[in-house]
Amino acid sequence: MLFCGINPGLLSAATGHHFARPGNRFWPVLHLSGFTPRRLAPAEQEELLTYRLGITNVVARATARADELSAEEFREGGRILTAKVELLRPQWLAVVGVTAYRTAFGERKAQIGPQERMIDSTRVWALPNPSGLNAHWTAETMAQEYARLRTAAEATTQD
Repeated sequence: MLFCGINPGLLSAATGHHFARPGNRFWPVLHLSGFTPRRLAPAEQEELLTYRLGITNVVARATARADELSAEEFREGGRILTAKVELLRPQWLAVVGVTAYRTAFGERKAQIGPQERMIDSTRVWALPNPSGLNAHWTAETMAQEYARLRTAAEATTQD
């Protein structure tokens, strides 16, 4: 599983750790959904590899807010991400932020959940953005959606 955030926030850029802002719910949701046996801290992101999980971003440029990115940056990020997925060949790409997914891949009507798009043999799933700014998703409802992905991934691993 390769998780893909939108872009680094300023704290993530400063620390070198994904989802480093204290109010971000990625790490708690990853644990609540069953991807990790305990809640990891951003500084422990390397431990994701022991669970066969990876993490990257659509856009590399750090910003205070994702809405500072241009549509072209998202599209270019989508091309770079596609090349990364073709090289690494994860079973699943989980894009954390449906709006970022829509823009990066030109899928204007994409919804949260499994996508029809595949990158070679990699399946794609759009997840809710765990930012504290995404107030209409609680940690619990996000964890349910992340767990739905985990269950689908486990089912395809057993095939």
